[in-house]
Amino acid sequence: MDDSEALSVSDAMRLAKTALESVSVLVVGEVSECTVKPGYKAVYFTIRDESAVMPCLMWRDAYERSGVDLRPGMLVQVSGSFTVYAPKGRMQFQVRTMAPAGEGILRLQVAALARKLAAEGLMVQESKRPLPAYPSRIGVVTSPQGKAVHDVIRTLRRRYPVAEVLVAGVQVEGEGAAFHIVEGLTAVASAPGGVDVVILCRGGGSYEDLMPFNAEEVARAIRACPVAVVTGIGHEPDDTIADMVADVRASTPTAAAEAVAPSLEEVSQHLSVVAKMLARSLFNTVQQASHRVALLAQRPLFRDPAYLLGMHMQTVDTLADALARAIPERLRRDGERVAAARHALVRVGPRLLDRPMLRRDAYRARLIADAARVTEPYAQSMALAAARLDDLSPLAILGRGYAVCYDEHGGRVIRSSAEVAPGDRVGVRLEQGRIGCLVENTEMEARPA
Repeated sequence: MDDSEALSVSDAMRLAKTALESVSVLVVGEVSECTVKPGYKAVYFTIRDESAVMPCLMWRDAYERSGVDLRPGMLVQVSGSFTVYAPKGRMQFQVRTMAPAGEGILRLQVAALARKLAAEGLMVQESKRPLPAYPSRIGVVTSPQGKAVHDVIRTLRRRYPVAEVLVAGVQVEGEGAAFHIVEGLTAVASAPGGVDVVILCRGGGSYEDLMPFNAEEVARAIRACPVAVVTGIGHEPDDTIADMVADVRASTPTAAAEAVAPSLEEVSQHLSVVAKMLARSLFNTVQQASHRVALLAQRPLFRDPAYLLGMHMQTVDTLADALARAIPERLRRDGERVAAARHALVRVGPRLLDRPMLRRDAYRARLIADAARVTEPYAQSMALAAARLDDLSPLAILGRGYAVCYDEHGGRVIRSSAEVAPGDRVGVRLEQGRIGCLVENTEMEARPA
């Protein structure tokens, strides 16, 4: 084509389009913006580096086959060729294939792990453990050389110096860092005396630097820790899987220390409020108790001693009166029964004398009224018994001329002359009457053999 021959705009754009589409390239860049709208035939996005931007398009079917979920900030690797959109005079890169590159791949892996752990329930809010209000021992797992450990210790010393801080210095980035973080968590949790809460933290860094905190073993170690874990990893925008499974997520290491340690001023104010509430409650309790005691003191039970025992004392009086009436009445009735029995015995006695002598126990058992079987007069047995009693009576002996000698007071019988002395007074009982005697002399007589 002659250079002096002029082309139309359309011809020029077609020429450029043909030339550009003949070159295929592989490009790596960060997604700065993207438009993925339902119904669109293509997906539009822009990739960039430090000094240039490149508009891209990818037909919908090719985009869905790639499996990539475009988001700003992703690092992607695309292949295709440049083309020109003639109606707008705009150059675009038409993407045929696309895959995550570098950090983009890492983010996809982290997202997949996060979905897996979430499905297992490791990120459920209900499983989060509350922080102790006043921890006595605080464990810190972080790098022993970074700025984070100094920020945490300085914050704890300023806000809550009474707590003991146990630091496990571990590697927090690079190869093997995840293993060392797990060891640090295990060490502080199993330390003698234990800890009340654990801070897992590190300072800022790139996404790759924070990858140990996206490790599955670190996430499971956090959930397995016997006490609550607070994370303070990187800066405010950074968000790792460790943050997602932790009991509390703080934006920075300093914020993590502030989350676990109450301020002394806050504690002092809280104690002051509690003291006032306690004093007011105690005063109200004492007032209520005093009022109740005053009401109880006004009851008749405590004002009149007879209030409680009055009814019982009246009962005792009633029973005493009934008893005073019952005893003479009972004696009177018993006397009447005795008199009736005596009269009955007087009536029955003469008839018993005409009946035969029977064995007493047989007579009681049978009580037969038939007197036809009498063999011996009962009167004869009675007479013999009476004569026997008369012979044995001391009065009968006195009637034969004998006497009984008593001491001066009449209470003791004198049986030997050795029991008295001349001048003693004695009493002598005769058949009829008594006489007082004065002992003139005593004489012992030998008892006949």
